[in-house]
Parts: sequence; structure tokens; C-alpha cells
Amino acid sequence: MAAAAHGHTPAAWTGVVISFVGFGVAGVAMILPSVLLVWVGLAVILAGGVVGKAMSLAGMGQQASANVYKSVEEQTAARQAAAVTA
Repeated sequence: MAAAAHGHTPAAWTGVVISFVGFGVAGVAMILPSVLLVWVGLAVILAGGVVGKAMSLAGMGQQASANVYKSVEEQTAARQAAAVTA
């Protein structure tokens, strides 16, 4: 998976940071007995997922890698083509 750079995109980082802030808010709300603040934290966590997905759909997410084949047949064809040129 290192070749595919899994998760190293602006969409992934933004979604995780927003969700992390939400977890922090919800965690503080657990210490301070505030039900409203717990729900706000949970809403921020969900917003992180929505923002991350929206950014991914807008083109800032994981792009298709040339190192990953869609099927075994495609991988076999690539190996045969490389063997012919070598």
C-alpha cells in the first residue's frame, strides 16, 4: 500500500482534523456534564466525514495509481508486455 500513498491527501487530512476537533469537544463535554456540548461534538465529527468525502469527490482525494492493477488479467497483460519489450 505504500505505493498507493493511502490517506495522504488534503481530503483525508482535513476530514481527520475536523473529526479530531469534534472528539476533543465531545471529550471535554464528558468531563463537564453538558449534554448539548456532547451533541455538538458528535455533529462536528459527522461534519468531518462529510467534508472529507466532499473534498474527495471534488478531486482532492486519492487518485488512481498506476502501480495498482484492477484485475489479475490486467496484471498478467502488463507483465507479458514488459517481457516482450525486454
